[in-house]
Amino acid sequence: MRVLIVEDERKLAQVVASALQAEHYDVVVAPTGEDGFLRANAEVFDLVVLDLMRPGRSGLEILQTLRQRHIDTPVLILTARDGVDDRVLGLDLGADDYLVKPFALPELLARIRALLRRGRPSEGLRLKTADLELDLVTRRAIRGERLLELTAREFELLEYLLRHQGHLVSREMLAREVWTEPRRATPLDNVIDVQITRLRKKVDGDGSARLIHTVRGVGFVLREAEP
Repeated sequence: MRVLIVEDERKLAQVVASALQAEHYDVVVAPTGEDGFLRANAEVFDLVVLDLMRPGRSGLEILQTLRQRHIDTPVLILTARDGVDDRVLGLDLGADDYLVKPFALPELLARIRALLRRGRPSEGLRLKTADLELDLVTRRAIRGERLLELTAREFELLEYLLRHQGHLVSREMLAREVWTEPRRATPLDNVIDVQITRLRKKVDGDGSARLIHTVRGVGFVLREAEP
């Protein structure tokens, strides 16, 4: 499970991160609102722990933008404000839970576990764009009326691209999230490029409109229109 902590209080962020890592969560700490916003939009997380009151981009702005972009990752808000109006505003903007500072660490961990058990209620079991559909239960990929014969790796790669459709996906992101090997002695760039080429032939072959596009020198994007 990957958890993003958006918190500018360094000591608090370290305490929370250490506690989560002790329970075997993969934790990413974003010390600024801008960093947290970019990571939450570009990477896949199972939960976001979001501090509301922060310099620069506010937690409420981050939360509101995520929901407007239909990113349904569960969000647990941390704030020093304990007024009813503040709690209502955060929940109305799409927060899944709310915890007022100072808080007991065991309570925070319990709330995180509860949210992760609940998962993403609005997340479907199928991913779709244009005439491409991915069934996450049967692990079948269909383009129009064609059943795509994908390897396990190609399926994982296509799933990741679909979850980030419309957004640029770098080779570094794919190495970390799909191959789960971010610290290899040699880069995975060539391996990733080969897999993308094979996947593109299966998805965009047979005269179908292109869905998988290469952004030269940067990465890839899955979308209907040409970049």
